Amino acid sequence: MKIISADQLAEAAPYRDVVEALRQGFRDDIATPPRHHHDTSPVATLLLMPAWSKAFTGLKSVVIKTDNPSLGLPTVIGSYLLIDNRTGAPVAMMDGTELTRRRTAAAGALAADYLARQDSQTLLMVGTGALAPHFIRAHASVRPIKTVLLYNRNPAKAEPLARELAGDGFKIEIAGDLEAAMAKADIISCATTSTTPILRGDWLKPGTHIDLAGAFKPTMRETDGETVARARVYVDTREGAETEAGDLLQAAAEGKFRMENVQGDLFGLCRGKTAGRRNREEITLFKSCGTALEDLAAAVMVYSRS
Repeated sequence: MKIISADQLAEAAPYRDVVEALRQGFRDDIATPPRHHHDTSPVATLLLMPAWSKAFTGLKSVVIKTDNPSLGLPTVIGSYLLIDNRTGAPVAMMDGTELTRRRTAAAGALAADYLARQDSQTLLMVGTGALAPHFIRAHASVRPIKTVLLYNRNPAKAEPLARELAGDGFKIEIAGDLEAAMAKADIISCATTSTTPILRGDWLKPGTHIDLAGAFKPTMRETDGETVARARVYVDTREGAETEAGDLLQAAAEGKFRMENVQGDLFGLCRGKTAGRRNREEITLFKSCGTALEDLAAAVMVYSRS
């Protein structure tokens, strides 16, 4: 059995390649039963995410530990077991944290490939934690991103990410004024654990694409209801959105949105059954809750290259 470390996985999984693996995964026949979701403490959530195709079965275990940053540890820690269906034997155990970060960012970039304007050059990254560099680099793999605006409620916490990105060729700015930053952005990507709105619909400019990935419980949200109300809304999977997409569920509870008005999901977009962006002026929004399909598609690609 192969043991694939985080560094080995990163080398085998450039962002654009993960985007394309996910695109094919949403076109293929991959079974994704409901994931197990357990709050094991006030600050810890256990996720068990199985999936299988004709050739492989995979199981990801993830612990989301919201107090880990104060300990100098990542919020998300996971592992991934890949099984060959011909024999039922495990063929790889890989770092699930790196896999999760890359596939999560790649899912946002995949959606943006259908929903963001082709000439999008300015990306606003809201939240500057461990996921942020992955989202920035994934979006840059599908759109000609030149300027990256970093926003954290504490601007000093954005400085390490600015230094990390310094060699990537972007123009980097730390944004102190979120409203002003939103007025400049073509794509806004959010990866936070917020339970109260950060983005305000009144601050959105026409043509913006919004990529929401941080809030993973119905009680969490990164946007106000007006943001959702102004946008054409897409999701990764409808099942996940209906149970976990706090941004949408809370907007619906406020009378700003109806879940049946979700325009489409990644299955429809990737299979050409759902239209993406229609014009330069509309505001689009993609809400990702995550699906085991993405893990399996990315893991199989990594295994084939390791």
